[in-house]
Amino acid sequence: MGKAGKCLKKVLEDYGISQNRLAVAMGIRAANVNRWVNEVRDPGAETLLEIRNGLRQIDRAAAEEFIRLYLDDV
Repeated sequence: MGKAGKCLKKVLEDYGISQNRLAVAMGIRAANVNRWVNEVRDPGAETLLEIRNGLRQIDRAAAEEFIRLYLDDV
């Protein structure tokens, strides 16, 4: 459990995006983002796209980085 959460945490830190800001962009509660970042719950496949879309509203490069990190085998 947790690859998406690890990638999301790194992107949020690297791009200075708060969990709350992403939650607002996605139209969800910040607690959901917190669960992903802290690896309490993994987002589903559809949610990964929603995360990307939310990040894209804030910073296009952050969205690209999230997907790159997630799809990277390392």
